[in-house]
Amino acid sequence: METTLRGVGVSHGVAIGEVRHMGTAVLEPPAKQIPTEDAEREQGRARKAVEAVAADLMARGNLAGGEAQAVLEAQAMMAQDPELMADVERRIAVGSTAERGVYDAFASYRALLANAGEYLAGRVADLDDVRNRIVARLLGVPMPGVPDSDEPYVLIARDLAPADTALLDPTLVLGFVTEEGGPTSHSAILARALGVPAVVALPGAGELAEGTLVAVDGSTGEIFVNPSAEKKAEMEAAAAARKAALAATTGPGATSDGHKVPLLANVGGPADVPAAVEAGAEGVGLFRTEFLFLDDSKNAPSEEKQVEAYRKVLEAFPEGRVVVRVLDAGADKPLDFLTPADEPNPALGVRGLRSLLDHPDVLRTQLTALAKASEGLPVYLDVMAPMVADRADAKAFADACREAGLRAKFGAMVEIPSAALRARSILQEVEFLSLGTNDLAQYTFAADRQVGAVSRLQDPWQPALLDLVALSAEAAKAEGKSCGVCGEAASDPLLACVLTGLGVTSLSMGAASIPYVRATLAKYTLAQCERAAAAARACDSAEEARTAAQAVLSGE
Repeated sequence: METTLRGVGVSHGVAIGEVRHMGTAVLEPPAKQIPTEDAEREQGRARKAVEAVAADLMARGNLAGGEAQAVLEAQAMMAQDPELMADVERRIAVGSTAERGVYDAFASYRALLANAGEYLAGRVADLDDVRNRIVARLLGVPMPGVPDSDEPYVLIARDLAPADTALLDPTLVLGFVTEEGGPTSHSAILARALGVPAVVALPGAGELAEGTLVAVDGSTGEIFVNPSAEKKAEMEAAAAARKAALAATTGPGATSDGHKVPLLANVGGPADVPAAVEAGAEGVGLFRTEFLFLDDSKNAPSEEKQVEAYRKVLEAFPEGRVVVRVLDAGADKPLDFLTPADEPNPALGVRGLRSLLDHPDVLRTQLTALAKASEGLPVYLDVMAPMVADRADAKAFADACREAGLRAKFGAMVEIPSAALRARSILQEVEFLSLGTNDLAQYTFAADRQVGAVSRLQDPWQPALLDLVALSAEAAKAEGKSCGVCGEAASDPLLACVLTGLGVTSLSMGAASIPYVRATLAKYTLAQCERAAAAARACDSAEEARTAAQAVLSGE
């Protein structure tokens, strides 16, 4: 019998196939004592296993490239954390085996993360994956990972570690469904980059029996269990129609009456550029530069290394717009040379621009490298600061840009509600705003973007979030300046129309989403988008806002 489940759709497309469950490693090794004379040997085994897992994660990152590389390199650093390794060796010294020492040390660290505020608690899934990989290597059992299958399937998991998501084979994994996670979790972002349909935050997904036929709609978040022949045909027809619409719509982003809305790409490094160019991106709306800094958490990259990486991206968009975000460190991206180690709640502490203003040499080197990288190129370079709270922050960043000799427009990211509320004040110091809707939602609703239990508050359709977007866009229009969206909200085609109606002047997203957004925008006039935006803001919940906007655009 056909039944319907609903999670959170995070990556467009339809997948119909049989369920396969994610394999897991043996989680808890036996507790047994070893003789004192064996301690040194066991410590050596532990060190070798840790280094092997770190190397494997780095290798997976190199293969995947882009955003996935940055995520996996962060996991490798987690595996090699010196304090964690020292704890492992202490436990072995008093009689634990290598595998038990690793298990118990990670359990202790896990408890610290889980109790250190929601932002760090969201890193627990990544930590568990690292632990399982090390313990599996020591026990000689298979690594956790995607199942072996010769036939395509829909993957079901409690959560997907970045190491697994990054290297999914789209020819075998038709789509995936997870019990946990949210629309801005690492797995969701990587799914969109891969173009794999995905649904997250679906309680009870793990209870679906192996081999069950399911149909997954990555746009609506619906899962049809044992779908009827009619339902399968309906979904396949809708997918085919969507594919035809994508192919028929090309060129710059615009509404049906010619209102231009540049469609830009979010990139995590040079490896993401080919997909952005192929998708017809009109430039880069968010160039995340963290990938350069994650190789070595103790030292910032040289100016020469930065110049080389930045120029590769800038050269790919001649006469296009490239918006570079300076280093956004802190919270879930700590760097030894930059961020405090003892903050009680790093998400609310010294992160983003705050870290850079505390370390002006790091900011100066990055800005100087950007100035040199853009020399002689016809690109339109914009540089923006993350986590701007007020006019003083914006002025400090703009002053630093000028002192570095940077010939570019300077902008501020709106990720903190205060920046949206006082956007017009901030625009006295900078030339543009860019809304990071992932963090803006997180701080507006006090809802960690990695915690599935609060995923409804991370929904970018929340009317309160739309109000903050509207405030920012109105302020930019009043000042004759631009206001873009570079958060994951821009990747939702329907929401892209609403954002356009709110007055947003550009949209930036993962490359795989650009064709969907382009085709949907081209179906409606600016006036229709404005009416849809007004209808969404008049609602009291995200679900009502989505339904109201859809009704306006469909003419109901």
